[in-house]
Amino acid sequence: MNDLVRAFFKVMIVLFALVLVGGAIWFGYRLAFPPAQRNSSAATIVNLPQIDFSRCGAPGEANSLDPTDLAYAYQLDQYKDLLDKPASNEKGEVNFIVEEGELPSEVTTRLEREGLIENGDAFLLLLKCRHAAERIQAGDHIMRRNMTMDEVILSLQRGTMRGVTITIRPGWRAEQIADYLATVNLPQFDKDDFLEIVKKGSSDYSFLQDRKSGASPSLEGFLFPDTYQVQQGITAEQLVNRLLYEFDQRVTPEMRAKAQAEGLTLQEAITLASIVERETVKPEEAPIIASVYLNRVKAKTYLNADPTVQYAIGFVPETKQWWKTPVTLAEYQHVDSPYNTYLNPGLPPGPIAAPSMNSIQGVLEPAQTDFFYFLATGDGGHVFARTLEEQNANLAKYGYEAPPQQ
Repeated sequence: MNDLVRAFFKVMIVLFALVLVGGAIWFGYRLAFPPAQRNSSAATIVNLPQIDFSRCGAPGEANSLDPTDLAYAYQLDQYKDLLDKPASNEKGEVNFIVEEGELPSEVTTRLEREGLIENGDAFLLLLKCRHAAERIQAGDHIMRRNMTMDEVILSLQRGTMRGVTITIRPGWRAEQIADYLATVNLPQFDKDDFLEIVKKGSSDYSFLQDRKSGASPSLEGFLFPDTYQVQQGITAEQLVNRLLYEFDQRVTPEMRAKAQAEGLTLQEAITLASIVERETVKPEEAPIIASVYLNRVKAKTYLNADPTVQYAIGFVPETKQWWKTPVTLAEYQHVDSPYNTYLNPGLPPGPIAAPSMNSIQGVLEPAQTDFFYFLATGDGGHVFARTLEEQNANLAKYGYEAPPQQ
């Protein structure tokens, strides 16, 4: 019994000693590290990132994020300085088109290329984080250049009105396009605004930047002829941008390289194509007609192109037409305009109409001929000649008054 009592007291003494040692350690820690210092040290050691989870999840779902959303949120954190920053300070509008079946990654690539977003990787993450990738609407989206990424996403999700179909005909000059659009149910379209925008020619598209000194600044020739679905509330500026966008998409870099291979700027190629468009009735003749004008350009002589004189004459009140037919000998000789290619050698200052893709291809892939002349035969076709003597014989054969030839 005495042994048990002694053992009990030994255990109690050991426990009491441990309590004293522990208390001493705790008291020393408190003296060495006051509460404020301990808290700041812990904060320094942990330094947890402040992740903004509110950007993720579909609308109304921000408080029920799944693990994938959390992962997207962590990845987005590295781009947080870009998410609320517009890609540009410009206030201009762009008509951005989403095609049926286009993938979100493809839409993102084009948005970045057109300068509507600053970083495609960040935008694609935000799309996924917002559960917005599957809600992108095909169609026309009018966007400002100074939109944030969230604003771009909202624009892509809005349904677009495709209420009005318009058709721009190949061979129309800008005034004809404006006259036509003024008859369509487009309440926000202003004809005078349209023509003023076309005349000034201000645009950021790269294909308009290679014009030579003295060339026309007008957008004539670049308003791509086609059938379009547009919003009923589209403005003149938005419509011009829509037509320029289509030109940019349809006239590919490969086609532009072919123009350079011919020794032409793109504007010069489109200028020739617009003349070919006004001359051509049978599509298969476009490469031959183009070859005649290219031969004359290379020879540095006069084009002698009737449509350029018609363009210079302009609107004819008596017939209420823009293209005077026929052109008289006096008009060939006396219409004082840089567009009169009977009086001015080489190309006119710019295009005279909107050329079709067939006419553009005719200039870029012309027939290989040594023809310098042609004239209409009355059935939609043309007869071609190598020499002035052959041309005069054809003129007599088909009953033409001979225009001045250079």
